[in-house]
Amino acid sequence: MSQITITNRQGKHLAVFVEGPEQAPAIVFSNSLGTDYHMWQAQVAALKQSYKVVTYDTRGHGASSLIEPTSLQNLAEDVIDILDTLNIEQAHFCGISMGGITALALAIDYPQRFLSITVANSAAKIWTAEGWNNRAEAVERDGLADIVATTHSRWFSDKFDYQHDALALQTIQSLAQTSAQGYANACRALANADLREQLAQIRLPTLIIAGRYDPVTTVADAEFMQQHIEDSTLLTLDASHLSNIEQPAGFNQAIGQFIESISIV
Repeated sequence: MSQITITNRQGKHLAVFVEGPEQAPAIVFSNSLGTDYHMWQAQVAALKQSYKVVTYDTRGHGASSLIEPTSLQNLAEDVIDILDTLNIEQAHFCGISMGGITALALAIDYPQRFLSITVANSAAKIWTAEGWNNRAEAVERDGLADIVATTHSRWFSDKFDYQHDALALQTIQSLAQTSAQGYANACRALANADLREQLAQIRLPTLIIAGRYDPVTTVADAEFMQQHIEDSTLLTLDASHLSNIEQPAGFNQAIGQFIESISIV
């Protein structure tokens, strides 16, 4: 894997990681709130033989710079800056949770740059503005310890033995190491993000993946997107919020078949 530090349009640094054949079709993965690029290890391993796989740390997360203020538009623009720096004209894009609503924003504002989007465990409007703003203030005041202590109950279902899964434990650890200010900035971006009225504009092939036990972005949220996005497909996995970690085989099969079907067309 090669690590690249790119400079975005605001002059800030983003940590980007690339695996796979240079000339292969590209797929970009976008992490959830409080995680980093490591969360996609199972997907990178499954796809890197056939695709140029790009992962990155969202601003304020992992090794990427803390950038204020942060909006959903900024999150989408960072992806375009990554594509431009890597000379990728078009890519498939897969985002989970915060990365999923980023996928929707990209499909609305930059459709010409993408072959497809996969929106996993996300929604066109995630939670409430009041909830996100209150969480941002609490994290700035008290840090992330309280959230880290309870996060396994939101990210993983009772059916999943996260304590014996190395990637699950590593992902929880990445939350503990996330900048509190970076986390808070992302919370405020999500507070102001509402794409429900714009879903009908999306014309890209769209795969929506939901977790049957997800308390954060529910199956109903996924169904709402599927009903409003033309040419979209919905798959529900027996998982909670981080379905790519809890059900990696099903997740990988779904995204692999989806991308392959587009390539055939």
